[in-house]
Amino acid sequence: MSVRKAIFLLVCAGANLLPGARVLASDSTNVEDEVRLLREQNALLQQQVKNQGTVLDTLTKKVEALEAASGTHMEDGDHPSPPPGGLNFGKINLSAEGGVGFFNTGPEGFAPDSNFRVDETRLFVEAPVWGNVYFHSDLDLATHENTSLNAELGELYLDFEDASQLWGRDGQLNVRAGRIDIPFGEEYLNRYAMENPLISRSLSDIWGIDPGVELYGTLGKFSYVAAVQNGGGNGVQDFDADKSVTARLCYDLNPHWHFSLSGMRTGDLDVKSDVMSELWFGGGFFRSIGSPATTKFYADLVEADVTARWNSGHVSVFGGYAHYADNDPAVNNSRYLLYYSVEAQQKLPHKFYAAARFSQIFAPNGYPIVGNGNFGEYFFGELTYQIWRASFGLGYVFSDNLALKAEYSIERGETEGGDSRDSEDFFGTEAVFKF
Repeated sequence: MSVRKAIFLLVCAGANLLPGARVLASDSTNVEDEVRLLREQNALLQQQVKNQGTVLDTLTKKVEALEAASGTHMEDGDHPSPPPGGLNFGKINLSAEGGVGFFNTGPEGFAPDSNFRVDETRLFVEAPVWGNVYFHSDLDLATHENTSLNAELGELYLDFEDASQLWGRDGQLNVRAGRIDIPFGEEYLNRYAMENPLISRSLSDIWGIDPGVELYGTLGKFSYVAAVQNGGGNGVQDFDADKSVTARLCYDLNPHWHFSLSGMRTGDLDVKSDVMSELWFGGGFFRSIGSPATTKFYADLVEADVTARWNSGHVSVFGGYAHYADNDPAVNNSRYLLYYSVEAQQKLPHKFYAAARFSQIFAPNGYPIVGNGNFGEYFFGELTYQIWRASFGLGYVFSDNLALKAEYSIERGETEGGDSRDSEDFFGTEAVFKF
């Protein structure tokens, strides 16, 4: 017999007790006593039904949890998650997401010769380990930033969900350990092909994957993420004991308004061994611009994000600054970089949508900013003073698992030497998918 049927029979049995009670009450000649007894018995029955409903809800949640343990678990919503569905092999869930397209840029851009390419393909693996402990990993077969055919490890972590059950609360504290996204800002949450309404990202495009430990959770309308990670660009080993620290605090006023504030320090990075930060910025990384005598450098960042949503679209705005510094003994290389982005998306009739984004970076004293330009020229060569990008896109959504996108981006900038960056405009079309 199922749990639901057993509870239903208990409710019916309780209801059958009432006629006997009414017979007892009828023996009394006092009408007021009979009415009082009926009211008390009715209140008792209502309380029993309420208690049984609570038990039923609890049992239902436990059944759902057991069902989830045999497949995939719910993500916390603060990180890119594998597509729903996928293929189940016992307790292991396998899914994928990616995009294939055609890209062309101006002569100084990253695709001056009109490239067909696999823009990104990721395989996700998830499995329950024990209780509320889950395993998650993604294998990056191709990414927008990877110019080779070498597969790379993306995120790989153990997720200890609902650690706050230690004090009887759900969702207040969860713990992740392994290779995890750097939880700074919010654009990284929508970098994957299916989540990004355009093909390109903003100019700042801050993201990275780094070994470390992360805490996250919710407290009413607030949510938080905090992480301690290596910080250096090696990906496996850290060459400085000073760690990267990142924190983000979010507030959801209602389903339509979302706010967040992020802060981060990369920690000291070793010029010769770490070489650069694990954090991406401006299409490249934070790297030393000091003399050969420089041994350490670092960057500190602050960002605010605001998103307004409605049933058919959204507007997202973020802005922040980054402070770079190093220990060059010859000169003060301190730099302040300001950046911002405004993005809008609107659904149109017949499964079409339109999207646009404007983003800009100011580097008054110059800094390596790649954008859509040639990586070797603008990351290792001339410094950039300022650069902006205006992107316009149109998409068609076949289903939740398949869409087509087209985009044209205008990019303009100015280098340290006074040259104009006006030959990096981008045009692309892409088919994006997940299963």
